Amino acid sequence: MSTVVFDISISLDGYIAASGMTPDEGMGVGGEALHDWAFAGDERDRELLEQAGARLGAVICERRTYDNSIKWWAADGPTGPARVPLQVVSHSTPDEVPEDGVYTFARDIRSALEAARETAGEQDVGIMGGADIARQYLREGLVDEISLHVVPVLFGSGTPLFEPGWLDRHVRLERIRAVETDAATHLRFRVVK
Repeated sequence: MSTVVFDISISLDGYIAASGMTPDEGMGVGGEALHDWAFAGDERDRELLEQAGARLGAVICERRTYDNSIKWWAADGPTGPARVPLQVVSHSTPDEVPEDGVYTFARDIRSALEAARETAGEQDVGIMGGADIARQYLREGLVDEISLHVVPVLFGSGTPLFEPGWLDRHVRLERIRAVETDAATHLRFRVVK
C-alpha cells in the first residue's frame, strides 16, 4: 500500500505562506522564499526533491492552493512535466479547469485519499497543502509520514501550519531523516500509530 506523506516547506517561525496571499501572490508577499531550496539550493536539496518526486504517485491539495497556483501550474499540475495526478478537495469544481489537466475534484478528504491511493498504487501519496487540509488529515490519523523543509526565514505573520488547539491528543513522531543544507533543514518523521 502507498505511504501518505504530508510534505511542505515552512518558515522557522511556523508559517507555510507569508501575509498578503492572493491569486497573484499565491505564497503571500515574499512567500516564495520557502521554495528557494528547491530551485536554488545545493545538490543535496535537489537530490531530496528528486527522490521525493520519484516516489510520488498522486498528490492531494485543498481548493485554495489550487486556486492560488493554477495560473503557474497550467495543465501539468504542481509536478510539471511529470504530470502526477492531483486530487483537489473542494465543495465544487471550478468553472474553468485546464483541458487535459491532471486534476480531479473530490468533495472530502477521505474520498480524495481513496482515489489518490488507487492512482498511486505502491507509490507515495503526497499531501501538499495548505495548512487546513494537512491538519484534517493529521487529525484523522491518515498521515504516515511528515516531511518538513524548514527554511531559514522569519515571516512574523502569514498562514501558520499549526494553530493552538487544532489537535485534541498527542501524536508521537519518530525521526527518519534530518538533512541540513544552507537553504533548508529537511526533516522527515514517521507517525507512530
